[in-house]
Amino acid sequence: MPADGNTGTRRTTKSLESLPPRPAPSGSIAGPTIQESVYAPKPPAKLLPDDAPNILIILIDDAGPALPSAFGGEITTKTLDKIVAEGIAYNRFHTTAMCSPTRASLLTGRNHHRVGNGQIAELANDWDGYSGRIPRSSALVAEVLRDYGYCTAAFGKWHNTPAEETTAAGPFDEWPSERGFEYFYGFLAGEASQWEPNLVRNTTSVLPPKTPDEGYHLSEDIADDAIGWLRRHRAFRPDQPFFMYWASGAIHAPHHVFKEWADKYKGKFDDGWDAYRERVFARAKEKGWIPQSAQLTPRHPTMASWESIPEDEKPFQRRLMEVA
Repeated sequence: MPADGNTGTRRTTKSLESLPPRPAPSGSIAGPTIQESVYAPKPPAKLLPDDAPNILIILIDDAGPALPSAFGGEITTKTLDKIVAEGIAYNRFHTTAMCSPTRASLLTGRNHHRVGNGQIAELANDWDGYSGRIPRSSALVAEVLRDYGYCTAAFGKWHNTPAEETTAAGPFDEWPSERGFEYFYGFLAGEASQWEPNLVRNTTSVLPPKTPDEGYHLSEDIADDAIGWLRRHRAFRPDQPFFMYWASGAIHAPHHVFKEWADKYKGKFDDGWDAYRERVFARAKEKGWIPQSAQLTPRHPTMASWESIPEDEKPFQRRLMEVA
């Protein structure tokens, strides 16, 4: 201990801020009568700088960096290519490689076990770290941003509610609307039919706006709904920044794809997955996405080589790659 008795603990005169922000005190003064009272409401406290940015997070299931053209893959992603060219792309990151844990980590900034999501929501249980419920002591980024004045919305796949709590009867404590998102449109599960999904708007089950025969597809639907929300936001709350979390039901199974979409890649993978791996690996090096000294990971021995696939099965496998 220092000679002056100080334990060495650093103290600051400014108290730590707490979340959510405390409401500003009233500017009005209540007197014994109306005549003796002063009504002087204060404008709402401004917690954000004037240049607070809009924030968009897009989460895509089961799609590694070897797929999009932005990182050397052969799936055309022109918009993503432009974002990467004009922004920052990271090649060092951590993923849990599972649905619910990845989402819990992304939305809280914490290890998935620390926030009760060590496994997918359908397997939630009583073990520590596996409850399927993100504790209230761990705020989601949407909760923090909303409390600071952001408009918040989530679209698509929400996989952070225990399965037994996803019915119309609730409880709704672990639904997006109770975890910081002022608006939600999507589904509460690990996967959904792209043609006939079980959809929810906020806490109400709704039907898709059209049928599969009329050309319905879930990816288009949640994109259209997100655009509609943005238009309403611009019309009614243009001075507030927004936070949008958009989580596609694709590329995750089931692989329900319009034929014309899959046909765009007809013949693209005819030489098989081994050749594709080598091709994309070399292109990723050219783009600087991976180090020049990197070596291609050997194919796991339990996975079939392309050459070992019987010739009469290869057309089916090629179509699978075009679809998925």
